[in-house]
Amino acid sequence: MNRDEIDEKYKWDLTKIYSSLDEFDKDILKVKSGIDEIVKYKAVSLNAFNLYELLNLCMDTSRCLEKLEVYASLLCDQDTSVNKNLELKEKVSSLNDIMVSSTSFVDTNILALDYSEIEKFYLENDKLKEYQIYLKNMFRYKKYTLSSECEKLLADMNKGLFNDYDTYELLKDSDMQFPSFFVNDKEYKLDNSLYSLYIENDDRLVRKNAFNTLYNTYKSFKNVFANLIISNTKQEVMLSKIRGYDSALSKSMYNDEAEIGVYNNLVDTINDNLSVLHRYYALKKKVLGLDQLHLYDVYANMVSDSSFKYPYEEAKEVVINALSVLGEDYIKTLKEGIENRWIDLYPNKGKRTGGYSSGAYDTEPYILLNYQDKYDDMSTLAHELGHSMHSYYTRQNNSYQYGYYSIMVAEVASTVNELLLAKYVIKNSKSREEKLFILNRLLELFRATVYRQTMFSTFEKTMYEYIEESKPLTADILSDLYYDLNIKYFGPDTIVDDEIRYEWERIPHFYYNYYVYKYATGLSSACYIVNGLLSGTLKVEDYINFLKCGKSKSPLDSLKIASVDLTDKNVILEAVKMFDDTISEFEKIYYE
Repeated sequence: MNRDEIDEKYKWDLTKIYSSLDEFDKDILKVKSGIDEIVKYKAVSLNAFNLYELLNLCMDTSRCLEKLEVYASLLCDQDTSVNKNLELKEKVSSLNDIMVSSTSFVDTNILALDYSEIEKFYLENDKLKEYQIYLKNMFRYKKYTLSSECEKLLADMNKGLFNDYDTYELLKDSDMQFPSFFVNDKEYKLDNSLYSLYIENDDRLVRKNAFNTLYNTYKSFKNVFANLIISNTKQEVMLSKIRGYDSALSKSMYNDEAEIGVYNNLVDTINDNLSVLHRYYALKKKVLGLDQLHLYDVYANMVSDSSFKYPYEEAKEVVINALSVLGEDYIKTLKEGIENRWIDLYPNKGKRTGGYSSGAYDTEPYILLNYQDKYDDMSTLAHELGHSMHSYYTRQNNSYQYGYYSIMVAEVASTVNELLLAKYVIKNSKSREEKLFILNRLLELFRATVYRQTMFSTFEKTMYEYIEESKPLTADILSDLYYDLNIKYFGPDTIVDDEIRYEWERIPHFYYNYYVYKYATGLSSACYIVNGLLSGTLKVEDYINFLKCGKSKSPLDSLKIASVDLTDKNVILEAVKMFDDTISEFEKIYYE
């Protein structure tokens, strides 16, 4: 549909951010003025009072800029074909570059002080205590912060660094051309998006030909992709060394306020429990009736979803009922959010694909969806509402400097909702086929999020170690490393086809510097929380208090409010157990 054909109640209301472009432009001027005021503090000797003024000014300017960024981004995503919206986005992006470059001195000037001086400032100016946690967190980075001149140089250099990802995206999504393939004289056109449909096709020949065609095309670009990912990794390693970190991993974990032990606990525990994943592949092989399970078979659905439809108005009620265990206040706020048009629901011409939750401190926690009545759409609705409710509670209970949550816990609340929905539908469905279908989707969630992301984490760590140890790294070495990991993870019941050695070229998250492990720890935390909520061992109040934390606590400390300790292997084992129990539940219903 064209966007103007969709009922207003199914579109987000961005007029709550800016009712006109005049308001938008006023905030552009406000940010520019704020930057000019901040720059005046560059050569000022800091004391208890002007430090408070400077921090307030930085927060106010950043807060306004964030609002501009969110508005321009959402406006652009609702119809990417509107050039004037793209212009607004570029305008804000340029302003952000100016902000970063012009204010890079702030942290270094503050960190030039000893923290003992900051503690004296608290006694002189009680208002400065509003920033006590913020300043304490800033001083964590003192030993990794360079001089003002060097920080300014790095800020300017960053404009030219890490462009490998942009090149990667252009190559993968725009410039790469995939040949068509044929099955029974029918032509199948191929690209990265269509591949995700073909690889789940019930026709095995379609899956096989799509798999072979896609990866043989990637094979022909292996040296270009290798150059991009190696260059990106070298830049991460270089910046880690410049700042004095032991490694890129230690830099990433330090940003997450976590020890490397959290990362190792995940990888070690999952590697010790690969037998559960192998059990799943053995089940899939049996249910699909295959003599051999190839990698082009592992995405095939054990249960078809063609007959199950979940129209939005019905799905909305199912989601609300499924999440009712989270308490009256949670559900009341969620309903109000839906009524107040947080959600942009249906696909329209020019709209960005996929789904996400986004917003600023001074906006609603908006949700973009492309709803098409499938179970995955209903699950995405629950998932993104989890993000938005997390954002809502965080912003409502914290001042701006603490009104956001770490990426370390970003996937917890969303996945809690996803699991609660699946369990609710399975429990309340009277259809054997629907129960099996949802169980199948749940099994895929565990496979893709806990095990697959941990495999990715292992590959990523090895890649970084090669660079840090100055070992030679080429396309063939990367492909061999990746192939060997696939053999280990897929186990004895799966034929590991040679083409899979080029899959690493398709994974964008390898450009994100140790991001992927957080998907696995997030789902593991969610399993632990959901089991606690449903069994009564975790109070709803404690879970809601976790959602309220924001940056007032470290990610690991905030999780502990919900009884989750990511240094404890039992949290990871909870996810393994839920995966294993789901396999058993599927087998029981399927064979009864």
